[in-house]
Amino acid sequence: MEVALITVGDELLSGDTVNTNANWLAARLADRGVSVTRILSVPDDRETIAERVATYGDAFDRVIVTGGIGGTPDDVTVEAVADAFGRDLAVSELARADVEERLAEIATRIPDRDLDVDVDREAALPEGSRPLSNEAGLAPGCVLENVYVLPGIPEELKAMFDSVADEFAGERRSRFLYTVEPEANIVPALEEAMERYEVTVGCYPDREAGHNRLKLVGTDDGELAAGSEWLLGTIDASESPVSRDWGDGASADAGSSGSRDDDANGSDRHRPRTG
Repeated sequence: MEVALITVGDELLSGDTVNTNANWLAARLADRGVSVTRILSVPDDRETIAERVATYGDAFDRVIVTGGIGGTPDDVTVEAVADAFGRDLAVSELARADVEERLAEIATRIPDRDLDVDVDREAALPEGSRPLSNEAGLAPGCVLENVYVLPGIPEELKAMFDSVADEFAGERRSRFLYTVEPEANIVPALEEAMERYEVTVGCYPDREAGHNRLKLVGTDDGELAAGSEWLLGTIDASESPVSRDWGDGASADAGSSGSRDDDANGSDRHRPRTG
């Protein structure tokens, strides 16, 4: 299963908010064997959101859209998703009931605060979509064909994703190995491992931990195990984290020159390929 993530919000593009939602979702999907092959941040612009949702909806098995589903003027994601499918918005009775229940709970917790909420607006979803209850907040999400619309507030996002997590499953598996060998020294072995076995291998230097982390990815458990064993027997690697004091002016990701000190994410040449 291939999934694309679209995170919505001007605040993401301006740097005002760190995009932790994309990182959290990608990790959870990877745990379920799903391949996340696109992560895109877009502004709170209805036309832009609609265009990307329509494009990604055709290109990927699932699309997850987060953010912009509240009641403020810049929250246009639900309308944009409806546009992408040529649907109108309609009040969902299930969503309305959920919103009213959430408001009642809030009134019980905070009895001295009056909330002026347009329930019908909150409960308006694209026609034909399946509403998703927001157990941690107010605004409901929805599923329209292969597009999942979730909140942008992290606590709400996590709770809502957990309610649909079983609808995401894939065959990708991964294993991690660790080595103190400089990245430049193990390039031939990484390339040969990918030639010998049906796996991809990424190398990710971690200066703080004092090692290079190798990630093997594949869809066949036997090939993944064989590739791991071959690398363990070919380079100085371990299945548990190891560390080394690289000293002044040297790093785990450098060869003899150490010229890539600013490359905190490792070499593009040896990151896992997607597809």
